[in-house]
Amino acid sequence: MYTPLLLFFLVLPMITGEAELRHGFYSKSCPKAESTVREVMKRAMMREIRSAASVMRLQFHDCFVDGCDASLLLDTTPTMRGEKRSLSNINSLRRYHVIDEIKKALEDICPMTVSCADIIIMASRDAVAMTGGPNWEVKLGRLDSLTASEADSDAIMPSPRFNATALIDLFAKFNLTVKDMVALSGSHSIGKGRCFSVMHRLYNQSDDGKPDPAIKPTFRQELYKLCPLHVDQNLTVNLDATPIVFDNQYFKDLVAGRGFLNSDQTLHTNTKTRGWVVKFSEDQASFFKAFVKGMIKLGDIQSGRPGEVRKKCRVVNKRPGWSIGMPFLAY
Repeated sequence: MYTPLLLFFLVLPMITGEAELRHGFYSKSCPKAESTVREVMKRAMMREIRSAASVMRLQFHDCFVDGCDASLLLDTTPTMRGEKRSLSNINSLRRYHVIDEIKKALEDICPMTVSCADIIIMASRDAVAMTGGPNWEVKLGRLDSLTASEADSDAIMPSPRFNATALIDLFAKFNLTVKDMVALSGSHSIGKGRCFSVMHRLYNQSDDGKPDPAIKPTFRQELYKLCPLHVDQNLTVNLDATPIVFDNQYFKDLVAGRGFLNSDQTLHTNTKTRGWVVKFSEDQASFFKAFVKGMIKLGDIQSGRPGEVRKKCRVVNKRPGWSIGMPFLAY
């Protein structure tokens, strides 16, 4: 006979160590998992095309902070300040509800089977593929974290004011090369950025009241109109000239001095990254190949911490006698 404590852990298992990621992970346990994710993504994009860029960025903001474990999706509780409130995420990341919709659809057909962490990976891939970018097979089998940390997010996520050197150093911490970093920066091929992210660059780049000289003068005049000095800084601007198509226009814009963010344009002004920017601006196929490789490597990042498969992506699973935010034991 099972003791109450043993039964408790059998019903709501938690697993320690790194998950063994593989292709076709849900082929038997939930064979319609990937097609279900893509179908919900299609509906979300029909309602709002920006959903593609918003969902794709969730993978970056999740995986860099303690690995790809959906910690990003956890809501703040009285005892835990979640990552949604961090400086790089608040008023910036959007479309969490799309992940909620995907999770509900999966729970309807395969209860407590597909992790929220894997949903982010699948949905991010689909966002790229459905806007004209490459498609690829994803490795699955991730676990969802039991906690989240605003402080961890603040400590690692890059600022739009980062330069290429800072980005190289950051990506290297995750075994991502210069080429990986430049290719993954191409995620800005779709979507928009807030005026907040460009104000310093436009009006006080070197703390001297002058704009960044790397901005092409005609583009600077456009930005002055879109983001005047006293504008609502949450207003958004296209990140490249084709914001709803995943292509290599982003890199062409950088070569032309039309990068929106400082962290983008610096990739062309820095000698260590310029070659890849030029290469990708001239060869879209090479960019796509490098981007896929980078996304796969990014998706491999794990923390090794205990995890579970959440029933709802915004909260950890409830357990008898436990309250949200309490530490969990793992077997």
